[in-house]
Amino acid sequence: MKSIKIIILGFIILLNQQTKAQETSENNNWKGNRPDGHAPISLMADHYHSKGGFMFSYRFMNMNMSGLLNGSNTISNDEAHSAGYMVTPLKMPMQMHMFGLMYAPSNKITLLAMANVIKNDMDLQMRMMNTTSPFSTASSGFGDLKLGLIYKFLNKNQHSFHGNLTFSLPTGSISETDETPMSSPNEIQLPYPMQIGSGTFDTNLGFTYLGQKETFSWGSQLKGTFRFGKNSNNYAFGNSYNLNNWLAIKATDWLSLSARIEGIIVNEIRGEDANLTPMMVTTADTTNSGGTYANSGFGFNLYAPKGKLKDVRLGFEYAFPLYQKPNGIQLELKETITVGLQYAM
Repeated sequence: MKSIKIIILGFIILLNQQTKAQETSENNNWKGNRPDGHAPISLMADHYHSKGGFMFSYRFMNMNMSGLLNGSNTISNDEAHSAGYMVTPLKMPMQMHMFGLMYAPSNKITLLAMANVIKNDMDLQMRMMNTTSPFSTASSGFGDLKLGLIYKFLNKNQHSFHGNLTFSLPTGSISETDETPMSSPNEIQLPYPMQIGSGTFDTNLGFTYLGQKETFSWGSQLKGTFRFGKNSNNYAFGNSYNLNNWLAIKATDWLSLSARIEGIIVNEIRGEDANLTPMMVTTADTTNSGGTYANSGFGFNLYAPKGKLKDVRLGFEYAFPLYQKPNGIQLELKETITVGLQYAM
């Protein structure tokens, strides 16, 4: 009987030690329930949830482009006309409303869905008989729907690593039309940048590393978008490759400040839409697509750790270009502002 008691006592001590070790390990894990527990608001699939976790998110993005670049060199609209184009763009503001859902059926897997509404406006200049005539076009609608998952590989010693795989469904329109001075009173198909969707089934693959200390955190995300086949208009947007790195300072329990830098490579459009005339406008010429870019961004996250707004998060980021070298003649990116609201349960 005495030996049985000793065995039971030893088992209890061992169990208690394992429990304490597990608690210590969990306390040393990377944590999302702090203001810098999420990446800058412009990034997607940057975090995951524990089993049963659910999150709704809304983001608004406003991007402005104006002026022309030929490669990395600034050129005038007159120079673009001299290259043989009848119409050249002056500026293009683009607005996007993004809605997201995340749900974790297990501690390893988080499911996600993303939908968006896009509004494009473009001011252009037409040259005829040594005179110029400005006009505008617009398009708007629901974009492509994205469905996918995040898989957690590691969360240990305040370091985390996960991958994400997302499939994009061609729900956005690629047949947007508008009236122009050349087509009036009829509408004609708008060029590639003014379309709402890709028209192709695309795969998005990414990997994210996260690190965390008491007063700051950092992260790195590598992702690619791969487009297979061509759409019904016989073209496909180019594959894109993106690397983001960021640092966030935890100023208080409810505020963090972030800085981000990213590099982007976008391939040219494959194929050609027969409804478009390449020499009519620069945006209808597929040689004027894709490029190499470097951007930076500064922002903040506000997080409610307790109270009636517990687990509500507000993010803001102002991003701007550091380097731009588009292929051919394209509009120059000026700035991108992203604001987002997230609520986790």
